[in-house]
Amino acid sequence: MSLESELMAGIVREEGGFRNSLKKILEEDLQMSVNEFCSKTGLSTSTIYKLMSESREPNLRTVREIIRAIRRIENKPYGNFIAVIAARPVLNKIEERIIKIEGREILVKEYPANSMEDAIISAVMAERDGALAIVCAPIVAPTIEKILTIPVSIVIPRESILKAIGRAANETL
Repeated sequence: MSLESELMAGIVREEGGFRNSLKKILEEDLQMSVNEFCSKTGLSTSTIYKLMSESREPNLRTVREIIRAIRRIENKPYGNFIAVIAARPVLNKIEERIIKIEGREILVKEYPANSMEDAIISAVMAERDGALAIVCAPIVAPTIEKILTIPVSIVIPRESILKAIGRAANETL
């Protein structure tokens, strides 16, 4: 079981399960103290100590941050990329696999999907592969957001919609 899966299982397993899973991961798997973990990941030491002492339950944002931090420490072999889930014709328009945004190089990995089911499966696969975030169509985004722990960004292909409307208008006029 991956460390992320272990954390998620801890949340649903029992009251205090997240704390127990995080403690085990830090001590046994990563062999780090809370201070080492926080200094290496940039997470708030006080937040992690509050979670560990059960004086605070983790919110979704904190859980996501901890999972991303653990992934960075683990150096997942295919991690540190943004997954784009779309039909093959849309993916073929992505010319670069490394995109420069605000001075940062972002690795893009494609996940083709021709149905809602394909998109959901691709999203789960992308998260397992170590994706930092998902980019997908708005029709599938709400479902994917409910099952993943990583951020989901929606793409609205305005240009292609306008072209499709124009083609439809030309065919009917």
